Amino acid sequence: MKLFSNTITSLEKGLNYSSLKQKVISQNIANEATPGYKAKDVSFKETLQTAVNQGIPAYRTDSRHYEFNISEPSTKGIVTRKNVSFNENGNSVDIDNEMSDLATNQIYYNALTERISGKFSSLQNVIRGGK
Repeated sequence: MKLFSNTITSLEKGLNYSSLKQKVISQNIANEATPGYKAKDVSFKETLQTAVNQGIPAYRTDSRHYEFNISEPSTKGIVTRKNVSFNENGNSVDIDNEMSDLATNQIYYNALTERISGKFSSLQNVIRGGK
């Protein structure tokens, strides 16, 4: 019997993505005046592929089977933005774009936390016997 559904695992991976995106946006904002700094972004496609590769539950029933290792979250999804305009000092951070991305990421994070909170409330209700 599986105690937690795949929904909680998916929500956890979404929170990991949102956390990584928050770190990248924060770095971009912090380096807004740094000469030559290239703005970075998080590639959802690469992050999703990494999550899918790490999220395969497998049990070795024979020593000849491949081992499945689940590693710590990586920064493979971080890419340098291309096709952007540069400031006079060679910096490619657009503060308005970063603040917009920050607000979007905050809404995404809040939606995920609300959903996972609801899942845990449902589990708590079941544990209490519906009372």
